[in-house]
Amino acid sequence: MTARAGVGSGDTVARRSLWHNRDFVTFWSGETLSLFGTQITVLALPLTAVITLDAQPEQLGILRFLQMVPYLLFGPLFGVWVDRHRRRTAMIGANVVRMVLIGLIPVLAGLGQLNMPVLLVITFCVGMGAVLFDISWMSFVPTLIRDPGYLVDANSKLAATSATADAAGPGVAGALVNLLSAPVAMAANAVTYLGSVISLLLIRTEEKPPPATVKRRIRTELAQGFAFVAGNRLVRWIALVGGLANFFLSATQPMFILFAVREQDVPSSMLGLIFSIGAGGGIIGGMICRRLIERLHLGRVYAGALCVAFVPALLLPAASGPTLVLGVLYTVAWFLGSLGLTMVNIVIMSVRQNVTPPSLLGRMNAAVRAVMFGLGALGGPIAGLIAATAGVREALWISTGCSGVFVLCGVALSPLTRMRTMPGAATDPADQADGPDHAGPGSRPPSVPEMAD
Repeated sequence: MTARAGVGSGDTVARRSLWHNRDFVTFWSGETLSLFGTQITVLALPLTAVITLDAQPEQLGILRFLQMVPYLLFGPLFGVWVDRHRRRTAMIGANVVRMVLIGLIPVLAGLGQLNMPVLLVITFCVGMGAVLFDISWMSFVPTLIRDPGYLVDANSKLAATSATADAAGPGVAGALVNLLSAPVAMAANAVTYLGSVISLLLIRTEEKPPPATVKRRIRTELAQGFAFVAGNRLVRWIALVGGLANFFLSATQPMFILFAVREQDVPSSMLGLIFSIGAGGGIIGGMICRRLIERLHLGRVYAGALCVAFVPALLLPAASGPTLVLGVLYTVAWFLGSLGLTMVNIVIMSVRQNVTPPSLLGRMNAAVRAVMFGLGALGGPIAGLIAATAGVREALWISTGCSGVFVLCGVALSPLTRMRTMPGAATDPADQADGPDHAGPGSRPPSVPEMAD
């Protein structure tokens, strides 16, 4: 019999079975280490640029651009490639590359050879590794679980780990930077990638190679994904709003770090605490979103969450006073932003999964992520140029003010705000089609945040 998570006692059985699934627990442990390390880098990398290399605003914007642009340049291609090869091998390779590159930062800093061009190149290459790993692990989990009835429980455990890393990682990073230095703190991230590689090597489950199919041109497969996104009204709007949301998030976060450290004299340890407590809003958002959707109009939940995600950001440039007051106001802004953003992500992921035929899910996700991260990548450099010309606080006012206007337009114009319930599941054309040329992924990826942190 197949135990189904979330159905009476079946939930207990699923959890107990997964705890006894050696390979899943091994993978989960390695992924936990990797997630915590990544969250350390989220704060330690820009602090390395600001504190160690005295980065200018435009350079910090470029740094943010290079973190995100690999999703646009390589995401769709990696999506097609991963579906044709073993996922575990791709994950090991991606984390080995990230481990070596991140480990180079403290070494080069110690030798006095670290500079902004080198840091920018490393950032871009690490971003490529992140894209490959993200796409691969989402497809690898079903290999470890085998029975689809256990996937909900597995994805819940991984999502809980991700939320915990989001909350705790920046605090750990802030403490490490304060105790040691920003480049040395990066060494902790390299160690976590080593732990992830070891965990993947210890997995015994045999991953069968993808079945041979009629060869298809990569260009054709990519075009099908983008054509679906462009042709479906809901998915098209989700991609556009998600891209603009990422644009404003990318414009705001690096400028806020620069503003808080240089102009408001906020210590790195407090900055890490601000991000850690703020990320706790995402945990609460994940807990309450389902209940709100069940009780309220779906469109109202989406519209309200979008407002909560971006309107409080106006506190970032507006806050003034003693350091403690600044810390409280900044924490409130990030907490509410994380709360709303998580709820928005849950709604848009669920809508996308329901309206997209299973045979197009992989390519649709790759196309949407390319749009989201492509637009998002532009936010950092544009904000950096504005800050270099007008000042960092002024750049923050512009980015947060424009994001408020974006939210009002999104709420007024979005077809999602007029939906009362979740749309029905789409019919998969592959079910009526003949031949292997129509076969698709057929499995749904876990609901992970699509907008940048």
